[in-house]
Amino acid sequence: MNTINAEVNNEINATQFSDFAISASLKSKLAAAKFITPTPVQAGAIPPALEGHDVLATAQTGTGKTLSFLVPLIERLGFLQGPKGSAVSAPTTVPQQSTKGRAIRALILLPTRELAMQVMEAYGKLVPNAKMDSALVVGGLSESTQLQAIRKGARLLVATPGRLEDFMRRGLVKLDGVEILVMDEVDRMLDMGFQPAMKRIVAALPAKHQTLCYSATLDANVGEAVKSYVRNPVRIQIGTTSKPSDRVELRAYAVPSDRKAGLLEHLLQQEQGSFLVFSRTKHGADRIAKKLARSGHATTVIHGDRSQSQRTAALAGFTRGQYRIMVATDVAARGIDVSHIAHVVNYDMPTASEDFVHRIGRTGRASARGVATTFALPQEKSDLRKWERILKVAIDWREVDASIEREERGQMVEVGKSDVLQMEVRSWRSEGGERTGGNASPERSDSSPFSKKRSGKKRPGSFAGAGFARRGRRNGAAPKPRSHGERSRRSA
Repeated sequence: MNTINAEVNNEINATQFSDFAISASLKSKLAAAKFITPTPVQAGAIPPALEGHDVLATAQTGTGKTLSFLVPLIERLGFLQGPKGSAVSAPTTVPQQSTKGRAIRALILLPTRELAMQVMEAYGKLVPNAKMDSALVVGGLSESTQLQAIRKGARLLVATPGRLEDFMRRGLVKLDGVEILVMDEVDRMLDMGFQPAMKRIVAALPAKHQTLCYSATLDANVGEAVKSYVRNPVRIQIGTTSKPSDRVELRAYAVPSDRKAGLLEHLLQQEQGSFLVFSRTKHGADRIAKKLARSGHATTVIHGDRSQSQRTAALAGFTRGQYRIMVATDVAARGIDVSHIAHVVNYDMPTASEDFVHRIGRTGRASARGVATTFALPQEKSDLRKWERILKVAIDWREVDASIEREERGQMVEVGKSDVLQMEVRSWRSEGGERTGGNASPERSDSSPFSKKRSGKKRPGSFAGAGFARRGRRNGAAPKPRSHGERSRRSA
């Protein structure tokens, strides 16, 4: 297997998009979109992909992987027609299918709806008639709209495995004309349990097709899984993907839970730029976001219980700067490409070192620098110290400012330390369904970051539409007992 370490290859780093063997029309589109100098993964992956080779690339998120597969895909399949005499004909290494009309010729598989939508947006910047020749196939959006786009003659499908396999099982889509397969964030798709669906999808493709495979990590399990998808691939390895980027400054505080909110408020006052705050649970994310909104911060929230329209609105608002803060669970840890995040805060410790790396990978993207701060409970400090040794990174441990006040919380019952630890373990487990692609519970679709109050009234000092109702005693009455099913839903 041919290997290119593009990080240390100066010739690759010096390449310009205008130097690639692509049509004048595509060069013009790239220049118009202000893509001048390719990133290392683009410089390493595009040339062999243009020659028809399979590619297996590992690189951290935020390194420009999307363009590294869109450019050869658009060029090799002739999705752009350049000025007379300048268009490049499709190489003979890609089989030309004899189909009636316009068959699906390219498939891009991704783990999440958000990432799929971002790829579609990037494709639209390079291909003027993108809406006419491509289809987004994901869960959580209108099925009829997606099927209509396919029936109109989409040549490109950008899809998540679950929804695509559903369409295939019902005979609504055929993949026997696919010439190029792109599999992005393969490690994430495997984490989410999509391997059986991925196998069935690949089995439906023609025996001869080109595969461009991308993964943030390539451990033994991922390497074994992708073996059957690629043939003698050119291996692109950009830096070290098993540790945080050197462009991210790592900080940590040993802080009790009742001082986390005050410490976060302190960081927001001291630091500039946008913040991505990670919570372990969906309920915790809502609680943090509500408190920040009440303090006057422009805040939105994204997690597995948000409807697709709410998640899309939240991400769009955060991307364009409408919100300074986005509070999220690990549903946002991979696959969301927001370039301007200045500061990542692990409000709750992640459950594994891999999640730690992917969370803080949301900042310090491309050539930018960033800061990642982790709040570790006293009993969690040893775990973070262990990750520091395993990942071979230096974390700047800081003291919590003495002026930061403790958060006052209602004490319904008295519990011991062991009880608290057991509650936390149950909370971690309850969030596992979200990390493995579990179904989101239904939620109203509105453009505000939080669901609306039933009363429709806005309390002074609260965020409009925050809508967080507190369960408990009302007029001295005991709270109504919840059923086991309701408790399970709320814990997730």
